Amino acid sequence: MKSTGIVRKVDELGRIVLPIELRRTLDIAEKDSMEIYIEGDTIILKKYQPACIFCDNARDIITYRGKNVCSDCIRMLEEKL
Repeated sequence: MKSTGIVRKVDELGRIVLPIELRRTLDIAEKDSMEIYIEGDTIILKKYQPACIFCDNARDIITYRGKNVCSDCIRMLEEKL
């Protein structure tokens, strides 16, 4: 894991501010969704990208009836009909 040398304090509501340099580098905009998870004793923040419910692909996602499906899986489903 690469260290950025940036330190931030957690406020009384448990929030931290992501520095603008990191947000620009990772293309994180205001109101973007973030995934938060733990690996060992490390907290991981990751920009959320919806993925296909069938293959977990995050490219060419279409939402159908509240479910995310990629164009490849849609094509495969159409072939089966």
